[in-house]
Amino acid sequence: MKTLICGSLAYDNIMVFPDRFRNHILPEQIHLLNVSFLVPEMRREYGGCAGNIAYNLKLLGGNPYIMATVGDDCAPYLERLDALRLPRTHVRQIAGSFTAQAFITTDLDDNQITAFHPGAMSFSHQNKVADSGAQLGIVAPDGRDGMLQHAEDFAAAGIPFFFDPGQGLPMFDANELLHFLDLADYACFNSYEARLACDRTGQNIEQLATRVKALIVTSGGEGSQIYADGETIHIPCAPAQAIVDPTGCGDAYRAGLLYGIANGYDWPTTGRLAALMGAIKIAHRGGQNHHLTRREIDERYRQAFGELPWAK
Repeated sequence: MKTLICGSLAYDNIMVFPDRFRNHILPEQIHLLNVSFLVPEMRREYGGCAGNIAYNLKLLGGNPYIMATVGDDCAPYLERLDALRLPRTHVRQIAGSFTAQAFITTDLDDNQITAFHPGAMSFSHQNKVADSGAQLGIVAPDGRDGMLQHAEDFAAAGIPFFFDPGQGLPMFDANELLHFLDLADYACFNSYEARLACDRTGQNIEQLATRVKALIVTSGGEGSQIYADGETIHIPCAPAQAIVDPTGCGDAYRAGLLYGIANGYDWPTTGRLAALMGAIKIAHRGGQNHHLTRREIDERYRQAFGELPWAK
């Protein structure tokens, strides 16, 4: 099943300051802030929600196609997509722009100072879902206009899709959030986003869930809940081999959801596979640095949850 992943491709530039910000920022001079941090350690990760979701879906054996916009500095990312055999048929380069990227400086107390440049992501609405031939999709965090456009496109084409607003949720008002849910077949929030959506719309999570076939709320180490068919299904958290970096865990989880739906799994199986993908990811730095085979993923599922339902 061709699965269209609408969302961002981005570079994450991560720098480590080998000291504490508080030793260099004077509270009484905060109105005149002018500081410079020497960061001898730096790494660049390939990220963006669409890139992360597609990477994990490919590990599972799915058929992901990324729909995203990138800038003039896209060559390293496009080469990576080719190496991973991730089609870039629907990746559009926007001349005169940069690929979206975050610049993250972390100190010894794990405090972070982050700057995010959306760049080409702001032009994501130029991509059209109708041209994709997709059978399943997801609207993940992206440019505001692109998210609105792609949700309308999916619905108009009759393609079932997930609404996954993520960190983009604050861009939308109550009417827009409800409209997204009415267009979508499925929705997924983390626990904070779920509370924000409820507060913004004035509806509780059970009411929001009636607008879609299934609404999923993830709660980190407490597992997740799937609201579907008038029931609430609790999905336990899968054990992680190490807790290294949560970046991209939600994207890995969503890849598991997409794979389960594409292959007709029931919700308990789909949720457990999604939880496992999040647990695998959290043991590695960055969103795309875990390299398990499908056989290894199956073995990890068996260790976490018992028999493989899809092997029956």
